[in-house]
Amino acid sequence: MSANDWESIPDIGDYSLRNKKKRFESFVPVPDTLLEKARQEQEHVTALDPKSRAAGGAETPWSQTPVTDLTAVGEGRGTVLSIKLDRLSDSVSGLTVVDPKGYLTDLKSMKITSDAEISDIKKARLLLKSVTQTNPKHPPGWIAASRLEEVAGKIQVARQLIQKGCEECPMNEDVWLEACRLASPDEAKAVIARGVKSIPNSVKLWLQASKLEHDDVNRRRVLMKGLDNIPDSVRLWKAVVELSNEGEARVLLHRAVECCPLHVELWLALARLETYANARKVLNRAREKLTKEPAIWITAAKLEEANGNTTMVGKLIERGIRALQREGLAIDREAWMKEAEAAERAGSVTTCQAIVSNTIGIGVEEEDRKRTWVADAEECIKRGSIETARAIYAHALSVFLTKKSIWLKAAQLEKSHGTRESLDAFLRKAVTYTPQTEVLWLMGAKEKWLAGDVPAARAILDEAYKAIPNSEEILLAAFKLEFENHEPQRARILLGKARESGGTERVWMKSAIVERELGDTEKERIMLDEGLKRFPSFFKLWLMLGQLEERLGQLEKAKEVYELGLKHCPNRVPLWLSLACLEERMNGLGRARAVLTMARKKNPQNPELWLAAVRAESSHGNKKEADNLMAKALQECPNSGILWAASIEMVPRPQRKSRSSDALKKTDHDPHVVAAVAKFFMQDRKVDKARNWLGRAVTVAPDIGDFWSLFYKLELQHGSEETQKDVIKKCIDADPKHGEKWQSISKAVENAHMSTEAILKKVVVALGKEENAASENNKN
Repeated sequence: MSANDWESIPDIGDYSLRNKKKRFESFVPVPDTLLEKARQEQEHVTALDPKSRAAGGAETPWSQTPVTDLTAVGEGRGTVLSIKLDRLSDSVSGLTVVDPKGYLTDLKSMKITSDAEISDIKKARLLLKSVTQTNPKHPPGWIAASRLEEVAGKIQVARQLIQKGCEECPMNEDVWLEACRLASPDEAKAVIARGVKSIPNSVKLWLQASKLEHDDVNRRRVLMKGLDNIPDSVRLWKAVVELSNEGEARVLLHRAVECCPLHVELWLALARLETYANARKVLNRAREKLTKEPAIWITAAKLEEANGNTTMVGKLIERGIRALQREGLAIDREAWMKEAEAAERAGSVTTCQAIVSNTIGIGVEEEDRKRTWVADAEECIKRGSIETARAIYAHALSVFLTKKSIWLKAAQLEKSHGTRESLDAFLRKAVTYTPQTEVLWLMGAKEKWLAGDVPAARAILDEAYKAIPNSEEILLAAFKLEFENHEPQRARILLGKARESGGTERVWMKSAIVERELGDTEKERIMLDEGLKRFPSFFKLWLMLGQLEERLGQLEKAKEVYELGLKHCPNRVPLWLSLACLEERMNGLGRARAVLTMARKKNPQNPELWLAAVRAESSHGNKKEADNLMAKALQECPNSGILWAASIEMVPRPQRKSRSSDALKKTDHDPHVVAAVAKFFMQDRKVDKARNWLGRAVTVAPDIGDFWSLFYKLELQHGSEETQKDVIKKCIDADPKHGEKWQSISKAVENAHMSTEAILKKVVVALGKEENAASENNKN
């Protein structure tokens, strides 16, 4: 390269950033003083203010000096507010008596009358002024005008207006009442006095005048003056009677019924105050004056009942209805039934029964009588009118002596609301008229048994068997009585009799249970084999035979029994579950899984089988497989309570709340889900919530013992002795028979004849052990 080429290469210059200074732009707010100064410079004044003109234009008043600092305005407002709050402080203790925040809120919420509202008031005032001037004899105009001024806060103007209204309309009681309301307490009496002077026949004014008095003596005096002017006013008579003692009230009511003979309330009030003999005379006089009044006849019946003359009650009601019908009065059946219920509430049971027996059939077609009367009784029970319902059933049974359904409903009513003695007497009467009704005999025997009178229960069942020979229900009831009272030989004899008369599968099953109880395995096997020859499709016999083989340790034989039973009863889930459980014990999870898969194919959409499969996988630690099975189960049985309950317990703790919510929506608050949610609350120590949810579970499904056990466990941990006793009592009353844990304990051979309370406590112990085992597994 030549020298010229080197010279022609351009110089790059200095482009380095480090030699360049960075330039920053900053912005600051303009101060208030600068803005104010700019405003003053641009301001053009074209007129002088009044003070400047007074000084010849040569003086600027101090008050007109412009504010130079706008920030001071905000500070000044804060200072003023502070001073106001300081004034409201307690000068002694120095503590403020108002909340500053509340004070500001109150300021915001203060209603300021707007220009529009003031304008509306002015328009209304003009309009009402026009009304009162054009038609001064129109009372509503004066009342409206005075109320407008009252709303506007001009109470004195309102009083003046209503005073003018009283002068213009002296014969209108509403104007005087308004004037009394608006008047000051000192003037109100004078206003109402002028009112009653102008309108002496106004009941409202006399009542208002009595209200203005401060003691009963003066009130009574005012009302008596009113009665001098209006002797036929029932309201005034009632008011004065209320203010009088019993003796004075009796005298006043004698005068009242003379002045107002057509008001039944006065007659009845007088009858209540009189002695028995005088009350009868009063009611007889009332009947003469008021021939179409049912209340007089009903009161007369109540009077006779109250004085022990019950034989007259029915006659009086019957005579009364005939007399009313003669007078042309239609007997309203519904109204009379209401009177019967009212009589029951008043304690007049005989009167109630008389009314029912005399009016229940009025207006009812012959073919509709039974249905209508039963419906009436059920409605009365819902309303708590038990005696009325009892009277309806008594009348229905007098017409339909042999109708089993009415006897049963009446017996249920006695059982729920009567005494043991009344129920026993009723059932004795019932079996006299319907001796072929097994249920009534059984109810009678059970009540005697529950009362602890076993010989009497035995005697009733003997009578029943004579009345209904070869009745299996009665024989089985007799067997249960003997078996539960530790009389196995008697129970054996009764079952032998039942088998001879061609007993059903239940008889053979009970026979096997007795032999199992006595420990005679050979006889138990004979009973089961004989029963299966006769009833091969009764799965419980197969189940019992399989369990017998398991107890004897013959697992292969037990497996054969279950498999043979499934050939006859392929749709019986307990057999499949028993076989799967046995296979798991004998051959492990693989065989149990195969059995449960086959069971699900034969019985699709069965939640119990899905749950058994899920539990089998979980018990062997196959959590992933268990979760997959649960997902499939919930797809096939989306509304199953037991599956959703198990699902809640399977998910991790943080997800249980959302899973519980989904479960409750899907199952429509199934009791199993409700109990699972309660367990979740128990684990979180939310005792009150857990108690409420368990209460719901046992209310919806009182027959499931597992829920009662959970409830009792909660009370043992967090409740008092009283709440524990309450749960035990309710559980005994419910007498639960179902529930997975409950049945596994109650049906165990060693727990036969065990009381409900003892089973409850055993289940609670089992639940505790299960929880401890689960917590150990989680730790591991």
